Amino acid sequence: MSKCRSAAAVLAAVFFLVSCVSSPAPAPQAPSAPAAQAPSAPTTDSAAKARAKALVQGGADAGQAVPAPAAPAAPAAAAATPASVDQPAAVPAQQLTPEEEAFLQNYLARLNYMVYYNADAKIDPKLAKIAVTQANRYLIEKMGLSVIDFDQIEKNKADQQAAYQAETGGSISLVQYIAQKHNADVYVEIDFTVATETRDGKFYASALGSMKLFDTSTAGLLGSVALVSQPAFSPSSMDAAVSNAVAASVWIAMPRMTDQAKELIKGSLSRGVRFEVVVQKTPDSKQVSLLRRALAKKVREVEQISYSPDETKLYLYTFQRGDKVEDAMYDAATAAGLPDLYLVYSRGKSFTFNSGL
Repeated sequence: MSKCRSAAAVLAAVFFLVSCVSSPAPAPQAPSAPAAQAPSAPTTDSAAKARAKALVQGGADAGQAVPAPAAPAAPAAAAATPASVDQPAAVPAQQLTPEEEAFLQNYLARLNYMVYYNADAKIDPKLAKIAVTQANRYLIEKMGLSVIDFDQIEKNKADQQAAYQAETGGSISLVQYIAQKHNADVYVEIDFTVATETRDGKFYASALGSMKLFDTSTAGLLGSVALVSQPAFSPSSMDAAVSNAVAASVWIAMPRMTDQAKELIKGSLSRGVRFEVVVQKTPDSKQVSLLRRALAKKVREVEQISYSPDETKLYLYTFQRGDKVEDAMYDAATAAGLPDLYLVYSRGKSFTFNSGL
């Protein structure tokens, strides 16, 4: 009996040892995690942590990349970047202040025109004078404007050749130079041909051509208006019929020309009236930069076109008169350390200064 009990005890001990070997050792306890909850909005865990979690949990997608959770949306108030404290708020290109709008309307109502003929065309000088005189008559009688008459332009062409070469070096046409000297906003170039016919001892003529409109500051073509006349009649001579045809065609075209000029000029003035400024003797580019930044506080826009130690060219855009632009130059020059800057000469919307250095 004792032998049976001993055998049973040995068998129980063996069974206990075998059960201990076959059972896995308990893994170290990880820090307690919160109980699983229903899915919520994505957290800010990194992509690496999400990947590790998928590998631990296993499953069909354990070997696939886990997309990074989306970053939380920024608060609406922080979405816009605040403007720099030392810069004024930007003004839309087309938005004008009430003062600028009033200046623009007055400017368009008082545009200055200089009318001339196409000197390169083979137009009879007598007929050219008739055409220009008729255009000027319309500007005086219908619009109340002052004009530059034909004879005055012809005299300026003869008298100002030397000044024209000295100031421009031939960089612009003589007609544009004269238009600038007379402060014209638009110069109009008339070009036409004449057709004649005699029937039953009577004289008929018609004129056909165009009026081209140019910006005086840039010489850019603004547009053109057709020049057409009904056949003009004279019982006495062909010269009278031709003169009547030319005068009639110009008179009929003038209202369309002035209306088109206003619309085209208005369309080109979104940045302001352009003034060309040349500053002679600018050896210090840093000082030019100071001048440009000081001017930007006085006018709507400043554009530097060129720089050299001999001279710097700027375009100023503003809704101000030319005398205000000159004043702005002196104020900006003083602020930029150029108190001795002075005006050399001006013509229309073009100014040439010397830095005084």
